[in-house]
Amino acid sequence: MSTKKILNKKSIDFLEKYLNNPSPTGYEWEGQKLWMEYLKPYVDTFITDTYGTAVGVINPDAKYKVVIEGHSDEISWYVNYITDNGLIYVIRNGGSDHQIAPSKWVDIHTKNGIVKGVFGWPAIHTRDKSKEESPKLDNIFIDVGAKDKAEVEKMGVHVGCVITYPDTFQILNKDKFVCRAIDNRVGGFMIAEVAKLLKENKKSLPFGLYITNSVQEEIGLKGAEMITERIKPNIAIITDVCHDTTTPMIEKKKEGHTEIGAGPVISYAPAVQNKLRERIIETAEAKEIPFQRMAASRFTGTDTDAFAYSNGGVASALISLPLRYMHTTVETVHSDDVENVIRLIYETLLTIKEGETFSYFE
Repeated sequence: MSTKKILNKKSIDFLEKYLNNPSPTGYEWEGQKLWMEYLKPYVDTFITDTYGTAVGVINPDAKYKVVIEGHSDEISWYVNYITDNGLIYVIRNGGSDHQIAPSKWVDIHTKNGIVKGVFGWPAIHTRDKSKEESPKLDNIFIDVGAKDKAEVEKMGVHVGCVITYPDTFQILNKDKFVCRAIDNRVGGFMIAEVAKLLKENKKSLPFGLYITNSVQEEIGLKGAEMITERIKPNIAIITDVCHDTTTPMIEKKKEGHTEIGAGPVISYAPAVQNKLRERIIETAEAKEIPFQRMAASRFTGTDTDAFAYSNGGVASALISLPLRYMHTTVETVHSDDVENVIRLIYETLLTIKEGETFSYFE
């Protein structure tokens, strides 16, 4: 395959639309519909499940099954308590960062549509400088402009309403994509682009390919746990994001060294099947795709863990996209890395033969 640009205006337009659409954990289906519409020309059929995971399938009748996977949900908040004077306290839906909340706009999702609000914060003039209080879950609150609890409820806001940030896609300095929810809707985008490349390059695969966009990763890999039991794959290649560790306040001795612009990140972890990982590395070297390495401890913390330990064991590996400012509204990735993750998954798939076990004993 040539190294011509993979991303074009059509694909970036879709990425923008897909990122801007809210898909909080447990409420992913509208985003999944957008994704399925984009993927439809490149697959033979779709599978969906009760909780909203969507899978585009190429060669659905093949017995040997390969999964490429990302997750579709974004972190968010729930309305947890409404005070008598109309302020709203929240709890997390996934790993939402309390420290970035003050002065952020929010969208509260109700049956009547979006209700706008702001995370308020006391003015600097009113705070005691000798004992500055940091934002915490018990002191951040949302103001929707209501005078009391009854007015909040009249707007359609109630305990259990889900809350997202409205921040939208931007391109920084021509080649950095910035948005909330890049973790990990960019994964769904990248696996869709792999399917597109296979179609455009008229590649025929000797196995069934399951392009899997899982739900509920942010609260414990739950969508992947469900869908792997349904698919029962032989191999799973997962893509998610990992940390760029070159920005301030990150300890490389703990987090390792990975950076945006330096290529996909290949993980070492117990859940990562070594022979499959080596196949990915050999492919990167053969195709001159830059890559980085990362060591995880007991868990990768991604859907890799769910696939690896399912169905009696599935050969699984993780290709990550380095990202700055994870779980903020300005998550940042390099467009070159996005292209190279797509390219690496695509080229690796072309090396897989029907019936390969990746067994250590063969």
